[in-house]
Amino acid sequence: MSNVTSGGVTADDLPAPAEGLVLTHFLTVSDVPRSRAFYADVLGGRVVLDENPCIVKVANSWIIMNPGGGPTDDKPDVVLRTPEDPHTVSSFLNVRVADIHNFYASASAKGAEFLTPPIDRRAELRCYMRDPDGYLIEVGQATGLLKGILARTDTET
Repeated sequence: MSNVTSGGVTADDLPAPAEGLVLTHFLTVSDVPRSRAFYADVLGGRVVLDENPCIVKVANSWIIMNPGGGPTDDKPDVVLRTPEDPHTVSSFLNVRVADIHNFYASASAKGAEFLTPPIDRRAELRCYMRDPDGYLIEVGQATGLLKGILARTDTET
């Protein structure tokens, strides 16, 4: 299924399955070009559509972005907006990488801001960064989990 659509984008580039489903992640952003650049440059995504909506294909998934706004006829009592408090989070993007230290160095060099360097949590090495709107992104590399070792809890040292 690689019929060409407008702008040289193929159907395979879009989150439009021939059967079943695909999972994408939608973000309300305050500045589409800035967010588009972050997800393309830092996460190595490929811009599929610039705007309305912006779609960036990252690895085997898609990030879909649009500015916030008021209710629409299909979500009559819902307002979309960027995070108000970066210290309170109800969900986050989870990125799994093969080499977290290489990713951390590369993303940092491209301007990504991390909360901490990668930390060994037994099951995985893990760290968190934020996108330009303050969305939290977990970056992890499976380590002990591959050997049946589960993550440590916050009470373990």
